[in-house]
Amino acid sequence: MKDYLTLRLPTELARALARWARARRVPKSAVVREAVARYLVPTPPEGAVRRVTGRELAALLASLPRLSPEEAEAFARDLASARSELARLAVRDPWES
Repeated sequence: MKDYLTLRLPTELARALARWARARRVPKSAVVREAVARYLVPTPPEGAVRRVTGRELAALLASLPRLSPEEAEAFARDLASARSELARLAVRDPWES
């Protein structure tokens, strides 16, 4: 590691840091590094949705497959056929016995 940092902590915080590090058998510097990293780059809460940047969205759209006009027409016919087939099927309520 190239960068060094001298840090002054209030007595109680320094004691808490020492206890934490001693209990986990890791150096205090490792605890501080991890704490700073978590503070600067916090993990999103569980269930949170990450926003997609415009650049990421453009890259995603560029990576999608492209259909020729004939393939697109065939795909549309397949969808229409599947929809009409589903409409003809008798839908059974799964909660009925």
